[in-house]
Amino acid sequence: MSEPVPQEFVDVALPVPLRRTFTYRVPEGDSALPLGCRVAVPFHGRKLAGVVIGRREEPPEGVKRVFRVAGRLEAEPVFPAELLAFLEEAARYYLHPIGEVLRAAAPALPTGAFKRLREEGFLAEGEALPGRRIATRRELFVRAVPEAPEARLGSKQTKVLELVRQAEEIALAALRAEVGSSARGVVRRLEERGFVTTDERDVFVDPFFREPIERDTPPELRPAQGLAVDRMVTSLDDGGAFLLHGVTGSGKTEVYLRVIEAAAKRGRGALLLVPEIALTPQLVARFRARFGDAIAVLHSGLTEREREDHWRALRNGQLRLAVGARSALFAPVPDLGVIVVDEEHDPSFKQEEGFRYHARDMALLRAHRAGALCILGSATPSVESFRRAEGGQLHLLSLPERATSHELPKVEVIDLRRQRAAGTDHPLLTGPLKRAIRDCLDAGDQAILFLNRRGYSPSVRCGDCGAIVECPACSVALTEHRSAAELRCHYCDFRRGFPERCPTCDSTNLDALGLGTEQLEAVLAETFAPAVVARLDRDTASGKGAEQILDRLRRREVDLLVGTQMVTKGHDLPGVTLVGVLLADQSLAFPDFRAGERTFQLLAQVAGRAGRGDRKGRVLFQTFQPQHSAIAAAATHDYEAFYAVEKAEREELAYPPFGRMIAVRVDAGDETRAKDTAESLAHIARAHPAVHEGVLLVQGPAPAPIARLRGRYRFRFLVRGPRVVLRQVARAVAAQIDKGVSPARASVDVDPSSML
Repeated sequence: MSEPVPQEFVDVALPVPLRRTFTYRVPEGDSALPLGCRVAVPFHGRKLAGVVIGRREEPPEGVKRVFRVAGRLEAEPVFPAELLAFLEEAARYYLHPIGEVLRAAAPALPTGAFKRLREEGFLAEGEALPGRRIATRRELFVRAVPEAPEARLGSKQTKVLELVRQAEEIALAALRAEVGSSARGVVRRLEERGFVTTDERDVFVDPFFREPIERDTPPELRPAQGLAVDRMVTSLDDGGAFLLHGVTGSGKTEVYLRVIEAAAKRGRGALLLVPEIALTPQLVARFRARFGDAIAVLHSGLTEREREDHWRALRNGQLRLAVGARSALFAPVPDLGVIVVDEEHDPSFKQEEGFRYHARDMALLRAHRAGALCILGSATPSVESFRRAEGGQLHLLSLPERATSHELPKVEVIDLRRQRAAGTDHPLLTGPLKRAIRDCLDAGDQAILFLNRRGYSPSVRCGDCGAIVECPACSVALTEHRSAAELRCHYCDFRRGFPERCPTCDSTNLDALGLGTEQLEAVLAETFAPAVVARLDRDTASGKGAEQILDRLRRREVDLLVGTQMVTKGHDLPGVTLVGVLLADQSLAFPDFRAGERTFQLLAQVAGRAGRGDRKGRVLFQTFQPQHSAIAAAATHDYEAFYAVEKAEREELAYPPFGRMIAVRVDAGDETRAKDTAESLAHIARAHPAVHEGVLLVQGPAPAPIARLRGRYRFRFLVRGPRVVLRQVARAVAAQIDKGVSPARASVDVDPSSML
């Protein structure tokens, strides 16, 4: 009698909001289900795709019935071992369901997988769907022949030949944009007559790769840059973590390029994280100029197919360098050697919904686990990162001067309490700022005007009863967008026309209040006509809007650029010599202990856009609080002065980085239900002995600063204290949430970034 075949079991992470895995039986004859592969499994009458994250020889104790894995969805594991182990640890740290973490990190299933799951129930056992190559298309490129024959050419032939000679090499698609559909025939005739040569090859479909980039010659490093590169390259073999603190324009990107190049020569891959990929075409172009097109650029504009193509090109080693925003942290870069987090201070690195991870902190973790080098770069480092450098957890390297011979711009602070309107319709356009703009334009230079309020007017108020016109679903004022003739909620996108009467008292006495970027654009266009004014904010930057606006600025087609914080994001604009900040203390009013830090960072970053070309820069801060430490330090480009004040204040109150924190957030359609649920969860937190001993502090529950959002009432409470006992409380609260709080929703946010 033959021996019975031993049963094998696997633990599968499913995309459900439960902090656990599920055990399934491995089909006979398919015992080699590798960790990290996706499989089809039954789950409560549904058909789900999960990820195998563990193996076992027998079911968990007490489990009587174990369903069978129906089949594999892919030939190869979607997650390599290094990435899978990192994601599991990240899920544990943030107390988030592992299945949802893996779903957030993985590309979409291959085309047809879900369809077959729906139509046939499951894939056949052992059958897998193939991967795909990186998305490309065939494109024709045209180059001029150096010694072309003498001949008379027609007007279109002459124009095409001029374009080719100017560009050295140009794609046929670019020629079609200039001369129309006849471009192919014109090129063919020029080639027949010996004026041009053509070459057809594969090009990436991604918009970041549509235009050819000439390979660059690395510039000579300044001493501080050279020291930073040497220190980091020396650490490549053993790993390590660095904070690269360089003033705006100090050449941090060149340092990144050199270190990544050194890693590539060792056969190791690299990952560059940036705050917002849609606003960094210049950065991608610099990397292409140095490394060619063998780069995966991961951004929100990719289709699922394109994202999957990039993922698989990295997974199989076809590409070894990835550039992207926050979620690119999960890219399967092979033999990971370097992770760079550029502008590491930027709050957009924290995911605020679902899996609430911080990409900067997790970059440090992933690099440590992979034996890779991690570089955090910023002109205005986060207080947490600078404190880590003080404590020796990060190696601090400084670039105190700009990479060119140009000095940091001079900053003038204008006290709005003493200024009056300077003959314009708006008091925020003061006399000194107006004169500075006029001087800038007269000199043939460009200016940036920074106002972190989009729309025409931030609110509409009744002149009789004083009521503000609010969103019906959120406890926020509706913003007037005059060009669209509507009021809009910037949180849920509710829209309505401008009301004829006050919703509260039925009065017709309604006034738009305050100044937004749309209104400022109109005022500047009228005041400084015929200067060309453009605007860069969320309303103009959809699709390729941001890139097109910045390109116009670089080509000197725009004189004045009005913008929100989008204009602060590391752009190199040589023609800009003046930056004006209309309301420098605006962000100080936020109910957040980081308000001073974020104000300093915004001001220092936007000031750094001035004077990066051949002419000196000038910056004006308009403020009602000129004495505030964040504004005074930004005006003198003095990070250390800002940090000293901020450090002392946070240490006194035990705020991060001198204490740890979790936020528990609850929302429900009914206000009482939301409040009661928050109270019951806070009761669990208060029951911990460390609270009674004074080691832990529970603050709240209380209504969130935005008390109602998208029709749901929001409450929150904070727990502050040492890490070990804080995590005990967090796990206890999370366990109660897992048992169910319906119809309310609740979440635990470890190391919260936003207090809203």
